[in-house]
Formats: sequence, structure tokens, C-alpha cells
Amino acid sequence: MRALMKTTTASFALSAALSTALAATPAAAQDFIIANATIAKGDGSEPIENGVIMVDDGTIIYAGPTPTSRDFTTDRVLDVDGAYVTPGIVVALTDLGLYDVGAVSNSNDKGASNARFDAAIDVATAINPSSQHIKVSRAAGITRALVAPNHGPAIFAGQGALIDLGADPDAVQQPRAFQLVELGETGARIAGGSRTAAYVELGNALKEASDFARGRWSGDGTLLTRADAAALAPVTTGKQALYVEVEREADIRQVLKFKRANPKIKLVLVGASEGWLMADEIAAAGVPVIADALDDLPSSFEQLAATQSNVGRLTKAGVKVAIGRLAGTTDGHPRSAAQFAGNLVALNKIPGADGLSWGEALATITSLPAEIAGHGGKFGVIAAGATADLVIWDGDPLEVSTAPTRVFIDGVEQPLTSHQTELAQRYKDLDESTLPKAYDW
Repeated sequence: MRALMKTTTASFALSAALSTALAATPAAAQDFIIANATIAKGDGSEPIENGVIMVDDGTIIYAGPTPTSRDFTTDRVLDVDGAYVTPGIVVALTDLGLYDVGAVSNSNDKGASNARFDAAIDVATAINPSSQHIKVSRAAGITRALVAPNHGPAIFAGQGALIDLGADPDAVQQPRAFQLVELGETGARIAGGSRTAAYVELGNALKEASDFARGRWSGDGTLLTRADAAALAPVTTGKQALYVEVEREADIRQVLKFKRANPKIKLVLVGASEGWLMADEIAAAGVPVIADALDDLPSSFEQLAATQSNVGRLTKAGVKVAIGRLAGTTDGHPRSAAQFAGNLVALNKIPGADGLSWGEALATITSLPAEIAGHGGKFGVIAAGATADLVIWDGDPLEVSTAPTRVFIDGVEQPLTSHQTELAQRYKDLDESTLPKAYDW
């Protein structure tokens, strides 16, 4: 860290030159101070007004109320004039970086429907850091994402990856971060038409993978390929989490029973639309949930008890719940994560509904996805020792009309441009006098 000097509250005045210098610094971890901020730490607490964040070499070293006297580096000070500053948004389960145009199969690596492998599929090999979807999401304040594959011809979809959305070619932070398996109605269909077949396939696969992990796998008469057995082996030892997509209450109970029989497995429930019906049991099992933000109408028989209060009721029971499964669709795109979290706050005003407090809602898209991914305290939170993934907003982050003004990943300020912003600027700057006469209506 560069030379320190004694600083008081009065010294947090920002000059245009300092702000420009911060923005113009090359893409390297930076030392800087964000002053006069409304700090939303992302840990479930309510925002702190008139706060200060100190960043040293891309790591937060202080975050809290403005002190009267403390040692600070003062060559780069960013006074945000009371604006909200939050951790970068962490999207749990998405398809960011896996496709350019969803309807064009040659540009779409979300799923491998005709693959000879399943559990061995690793999305990290297909992540495109230059994807416009990544750029659009980064401009919406998203700094990290758990990218998952779609299922193919087997119940195992493959291995997901943790990525950052920085404007550099090294997007993959952790390959093979988790294994995703489909149960419920989808798993039943894939396995042969019944849930019974899906559970037999799951049990057999993990048995063969366990044999592989202990050096007892010969490959003779096994259903798994060597690559798939090797990919599932870390799941059986607890080194890799198993994300299980399941919706209805009966299926969740079956999965929790499976967890009790296999205590080493690090289980995460995905979906769990009817989870609120057995919230206490899920909490007692210590199993986290990645849920849809607002499932208020059943889209299948396994979601007949779906309610928009699912996340609120699970949270009140003590379940660790993150909002997830935001894919590249119009209403579920990752860029809408903050809006979905805000909707959970609004639920508190509906009689009989269970929502979240403002701080709890922010945590579902920041610290909780990071904790579920095994990176609690490292990102998704504004605290000493955490990575400086920071977003400065032009209003309340959970309001639909609010947008980021500056985004930092690993302490590096990121561009907020994409094809969308470039196209908007193109037409904003358009000189209509240069258009052909045919355009003069």
C-alpha cells in the first residue's frame, strides 16, 4: 500500500481530477476510497449512511461509518454524494456466457442433447467472456455468476462453473464448481418415465462413482463412462456440491432422506417451489436452496402449491435461500436480479404474504449465493477481507428504475458498454440530415 497519512472526515472532498484518474487507471487492482456512501453490505443488515469503503490492491480493508481519524491512502478518493454502494450481484444458476443467440444452435452451448457423456460435461470450456449477455449483465451490476448446463440425455446435466464478469479474457474463476442433477418430473421423463427410475439411476451412478474414488472401479459392466465416473467421484466425497433440481414436497422429502443416507454429500436444492410446506425440515437438515424469486402460479403438477411467499417462508424458518435460475429469457434474464429481489420486499405489503426485509432481499442476490457456492466472505459482501466487487447506483438498488453508474470487479472499474448501449448512442447522435430522402416521411 502506498504512503499513508492522517485523514479526517473533512478530507473526503472529491475533485474532478481524482475521479477522472480513477476511471482512467489501467486494468489492474486499484487502491481507492469510496466516501460519503450509503453502504449496503449485502449481509442482511440495513444500509449504513455516510459510510466509507477502503480498497487496497483489490481487497476491501475497511467498510463502515466515516471515522473521525484514521490512516487512509488519499491519492484516489471517490465521493459518491450519498449514493448506494452494494456488493456486486451474484447470480446463482444461469446460462451467461454459453450462447450468443439462443435460437441459433451453432452459437448455443447451453446443453448437449446428443452427447455420449453427461456428468463429465464441463461448462467452463465453453464460456465466452466476450458474450453480449455478459456485458449487459455487468452493466446491471452483476459481477459473479454460477453458470450451469442444461440437461442432456441423462439426469446429470454436468458440471457448473463460477465465473466473474470482468472485461478480460479470464472469466472462469472456478471450473467444476458443482454437479447438477435433474429429479422430479424432468428427471423422471429422462430416466424412462418414472421417478422410480430416476432415483435408481442416481443411486447407481453415485455407487459407481464412489467405487471410482476408492480405486475399485474396473469399468466392466458399469453404466457410467470412465469420464462420468471421474466427474462424479468428488461428489461422493463431499469435495464437489450436488445441486438437485426438485420442486414438489414429496420429492424434496425423498432428497432429504437421500442426504441422510449419504451424509458426505454437499446437497443444494434448486427450485423447491413447494419447499415452504416443509421449511422446518429443510432448515433442520442444513440444506440451502436456490429458488425462483416469485413462483405464484403452478406451471406443472409438481408446483401445485407454488406461492410467491416461498422464499420469505423458507428464510423465516432459517433456510439459507438465494434467488437463482435466471436464464436468457425476457422476464428471467440475470439483469433483472435486483428487480426480483425488490419484489420480495414489496410482498410485505400484501395481506397474508411473506416477504423479506430490504437487507434480507439484497442478501439473496449477493452474500447468500456466494455462501452457497462455498465462497462466503470472499465476495457478495462489503466487509474487510472481501474482494472489492462493488456497485455504485443512481438510486435504491432494488427499485426497477435504478441502474449502476460504476461497477468494480476485483477492485478494477469495468466498462458498462454493450451492443445495446452502442446502438442507443448511435441513434442518439444520428444526424438526420445525412439520411436519404426516402427516409423523409
